[in-house]
Amino acid sequence: MSETECKSYSADESQRQLEEVELQTNMDRIGHKIMVLSGKGGVGKSTVAANLAMSLAKAGKKVGLLDVDLHGPSIQKILGLDGQRAGCQQNGKIMPIRLSCNFCVITLGLFLDSEKDAVIWRGPMKYNVIRQFLKDTQWGDLDYLVIDLPPGTGDEPLNVAQLIGAGTTAVVVTTPQEVAISDVRRSLSFCKSLKVKVLGIIENMSGFTCPHCGRHVDIFRSGGGERLAAEMAVPFLGKIPFDPQIVESGDCGKPFVEKFADSQAARAFAEIIKPIIDDKTENEK
Repeated sequence: MSETECKSYSADESQRQLEEVELQTNMDRIGHKIMVLSGKGGVGKSTVAANLAMSLAKAGKKVGLLDVDLHGPSIQKILGLDGQRAGCQQNGKIMPIRLSCNFCVITLGLFLDSEKDAVIWRGPMKYNVIRQFLKDTQWGDLDYLVIDLPPGTGDEPLNVAQLIGAGTTAVVVTTPQEVAISDVRRSLSFCKSLKVKVLGIIENMSGFTCPHCGRHVDIFRSGGGERLAAEMAVPFLGKIPFDPQIVESGDCGKPFVEKFADSQAARAFAEIIKPIIDDKTENEK
């Protein structure tokens, strides 16, 4: 190796070490990092992630929500942020959108010129963007960083788990039927392989009660998430019912735990976050 090559290698290594310190410093200011994942698409994972983050904020916690579903970002739609842009400082730092004094958000959707734009990236590009979101976003001091992940156990969840390292936790979302459970089971195996603590399973779209006649129907059956939790020896956090108001709130850009705070689904989320908060409190003792 020539002298010039040695200097170049040394400079690159120094830069990598500096970036690693910056990443770790940013993550050290966050008390609890929660990945929201599922092995199955269509289970309402982003809706759960947004309302989980909002419920924690409503409970008085300082919360950040990071959307790393890079090919299908939807958090900006769910939170009514369409048309808004994230800010970037001259030093390259990213300013998240702040929805309240204790709730801020970053999603790739805040950087796209149009909701029609397709993100056509391979693994290395996705890794760099996720790393930048974690390292350069000015999250500040947070109690929780909730991270919305795409379905499956590919690049994005692997990158997040490895970049954050020790202290990464997960909430796994499923719907009750077996076709979803069989895929979600792989997400739990993924967490076990990477030594990611599973805070629990949420069973979404768990039953529907007709607002007109009061009849209850298990559209996608019921209890699959609870049985999976028992099988895999992880906590079961609760059931979110199928509710047309959830659809309405998502389309109008207002999380249902805020817009329909007295709904059965919103009350279910208030119960779901209790063991999550208790887990953090217990770890701090």
